[in-house]
Amino acid sequence: MSPQQALLIARERGLDLVEVASQAVPPVCRIIDYGKWQYEQKKKQHEAKKKQTVITVKEIKLRPAIGEHDYEFKKNNAIRALKDGDKVKASCRFIGREITHRELGERVLLQLEKDLADIAVVEVRPKMEGMTMFIIFTPKK
Repeated sequence: MSPQQALLIARERGLDLVEVASQAVPPVCRIIDYGKWQYEQKKKQHEAKKKQTVITVKEIKLRPAIGEHDYEFKKNNAIRALKDGDKVKASCRFIGREITHRELGERVLLQLEKDLADIAVVEVRPKMEGMTMFIIFTPKK
């Protein structure tokens, strides 16, 4: 029917003429209460947003020559973050001439990988990026 005719019918009933599918040819309109329709759309969006899960990446910073206690503390923080469902990025920063001994940083990251093997999966293997070597863990399902 023509838009003018539909608008007349809508006014007679005390409702609104709402375009619900503008991409269709011809565009699809409904005779409904616009406020109620808007409320239902917001409600649908809210429900869809509820079902989304947000995954955050927590970062722990290590050093090639990290102490035993410091390592345990950082490892426990990583375990806590993984149990909360977050990803963990462990980065080992090299300062000055430490960069010539990359194997020390890699050893620390591989030790962390071994310690977290029962609760995490490695998403990104140890990789260099500038003066930093990093590894990314995701929690096991």
